[in-house]
Amino acid sequence: MAGWEGAATRLEGRLVVVEPLGLEHEDDLWEAAQDPAVWRWLPIYAAADRESFHAWLEDALERRDAGLDVPFAVVDRPTGRAIGSTRYLTLRPEHRGLEIGWTWNASSSWGTGANAEAKLLLLRHAFETLGCMRVEFKTDALNERSRAALEALPARFEGIFVKHMVVRDGALRDSAYYAITDDEWPEVRANLERRLQGR
Repeated sequence: MAGWEGAATRLEGRLVVVEPLGLEHEDDLWEAAQDPAVWRWLPIYAAADRESFHAWLEDALERRDAGLDVPFAVVDRPTGRAIGSTRYLTLRPEHRGLEIGWTWNASSSWGTGANAEAKLLLLRHAFETLGCMRVEFKTDALNERSRAALEALPARFEGIFVKHMVVRDGALRDSAYYAITDDEWPEVRANLERRLQGR
């Protein structure tokens, strides 16, 4: 089954709006992508130049059109400017599961609650609208910042996939896997809502 009906939709929060990615987001996202720290742990360095960045965006949209991924732009609600991107991927509607990944945000948004609210919106849509029973995440096993953020959700650590991916310049990556199930979602939702109060 290609894609997941209803997955690509606009999700409105107080700090951010998570909306389907499109070419109209390219200029904002190019600006948001300029800090190399944003790309440190991603498989490619899409902000090397404008051509590379456009190729990253085109690939995301091609994967959307093929029903493989559901890419989103993360938009700062007060300014209306896109500050990052994320996706639903590894879509398994027949097994009521998917992955949230390919997430990056402008370094200026780190620590503001933007990423936490985007995760809340995506998880709520996955569990409460799409009927997921499992949402998973993977990150470079060496990415302490990402792993700490996942553990703070809290997502459950499930293990390390050794030599899981070949990334930039042929380097080998071990991936740390985390997951949240529908049984755990109420606790995760309450925790995220508490963290976002007062922001």
